[in-house]
Amino acid sequence: MSANPQWDISRALGVARLFHLVCAVRDGCVTPFLTLYLRQLGLTAPWVGILMGSKHLVTAFWAPFCAFLAKSYQKRRVLLIGSLLGSVGASLLMVLIPPQDKDLASHSCNGSNRMATTGVPLGVTRMVNITRAPESASPHQVGLPNRLVGKRPGILAASGIRTGPADKGDPEPHRHRPSHVVDTVEGPGTTSQAPSLLHHRSSFGEVSTAGPVPPEGPELGQPSNVSAAGREKALALALSLGGLRWTFIFSLGTLVFWELLSAPLEPVADDSLYEYLDFVDATDRYRSLWVWRLLGTSAGVCGIAALVGQMDCYLVTRGPRGVVHFYGYSLVSTLALLVSTAFPIPTCRWREPSHRTIKALSLLGASPRLLLLAFTAFLAGAAASTVQNFLFWHMEDHGSSELVMGFSVALGLLGEMLLHPFRMALLAKLTRVGTVGLGLACLAGQMIYYSFLWSWWSVLPVQILSALSHGALWWAVEAWLEDLATPGTERSLRAMFQGHLYRGGSSLGSIVAGFVVMHSGLAVLYRACAVALLLWLALFLAIQARLPREQRINYSKLLTMEMSDSSDSEEGTERDWLVKAMREEHSGRTD
Repeated sequence: MSANPQWDISRALGVARLFHLVCAVRDGCVTPFLTLYLRQLGLTAPWVGILMGSKHLVTAFWAPFCAFLAKSYQKRRVLLIGSLLGSVGASLLMVLIPPQDKDLASHSCNGSNRMATTGVPLGVTRMVNITRAPESASPHQVGLPNRLVGKRPGILAASGIRTGPADKGDPEPHRHRPSHVVDTVEGPGTTSQAPSLLHHRSSFGEVSTAGPVPPEGPELGQPSNVSAAGREKALALALSLGGLRWTFIFSLGTLVFWELLSAPLEPVADDSLYEYLDFVDATDRYRSLWVWRLLGTSAGVCGIAALVGQMDCYLVTRGPRGVVHFYGYSLVSTLALLVSTAFPIPTCRWREPSHRTIKALSLLGASPRLLLLAFTAFLAGAAASTVQNFLFWHMEDHGSSELVMGFSVALGLLGEMLLHPFRMALLAKLTRVGTVGLGLACLAGQMIYYSFLWSWWSVLPVQILSALSHGALWWAVEAWLEDLATPGTERSLRAMFQGHLYRGGSSLGSIVAGFVVMHSGLAVLYRACAVALLLWLALFLAIQARLPREQRINYSKLLTMEMSDSSDSEEGTERDWLVKAMREEHSGRTD
């Protein structure tokens, strides 16, 4: 123990490691599975894309602002505790949102249907088309069971996919057909034609239906009970559409409120720990904390997935099985709240150059190389958001369980940890330009692979490439930022790239991807992302080759020349520790 407990570095690092581990476990319980839960609520891909885009947008701009306010008014610990407490309550509000399918619990606990999806597939248009029955229809053909209606030509399932003979040549057999379809409206024992319902696509891919079409003549007359049944069916469809809209509104409000409370936690904790260590010149130990975040996320996604698979039918009485994720999130948040009371926060006011963000922006606008890296980070965020939002949907349509989904995320994180010791060797062999190119190429390769998934386990082999598509890419970007940043702007530039640019790209990518999935499917989305990444890679390499080579000041050479002017002893110069340190640093830098 040191004389001043405020500067007990060992204790501070131990608490910080535990705090980052617990917070990563907490985020791993919900964040990877959030879009899967929204699908279980009945929301389609465009709505989910808008929800996730709003979430990333709030994180990109609200979190830095809160960190600045907490630092200015010396309220960091209050904000840490308030963020953890508020996120517990906000996460539990998601459990209160009613799903569209009231029988989700019974479907998920049915052993025969345990691997089946309960949500609407991939956000395709939910369109109902109740067609007229043919004149020669027999009484047995009228009012067919749900499982047989999809085999009749001209009948549309509730997802808007035309079933029947055309489905034999479906180029995307993985697209899930829901088990519920709409029957023709007929009364028992009647052979007359069913009343048609007018339908059209709404702006969110849903259907608004009109009332039944009046009979065209006496020969089309219907019994009063059949007309009443048609009106009840149309009313039920209209109520279903209104319910989906309210589900979207409730989800949007809850998700934004939740993100407003939880987003400031990470930047405030990082700033506090960095300033705490910087007072005693121990910031080199700050960079080792990322390992604990990856370990915590891996443990969280695998642990909660195993818990959902074992206890969902015991904990869930009504609603989707995904509510277990929010219960786990709240429980781990309570543990993080206890750890936050001992989190190291400096009591002295930190003095640093003012207007760091403005300086970082001016530096970004004045450097063509930084502009290239900025657009690369933005595009990488847009492409990665499509994987984070819809890959689990793709796996679920192939019968994957949540445990396999969590294991796929953990594989990518563990691969990044295993590759990190070879980071410097990779940058030295490939150079920074080559490492960025390798990261973009691996990300494009993953996208192409995802578009050709054929079973629930086929996603696992390619996940190891995440160590290059995410880890190696950001190692090269951060190495470039360290060289191009001016004194006092290093952390501001890094926060801008990882926060504003990457999150901004994720926001735009989520919104666009939702509508692409609705109109073209996931396979087309991933192939389009791969093509965009490869085109940008070619453009990046072409522009990078034409940029002027930036000359760095050789401080060790200047210091050696100055020392040689004042002393003729070469041996004394070689012994100077600062000269040796500067030479080693210069030899370790690569372009």
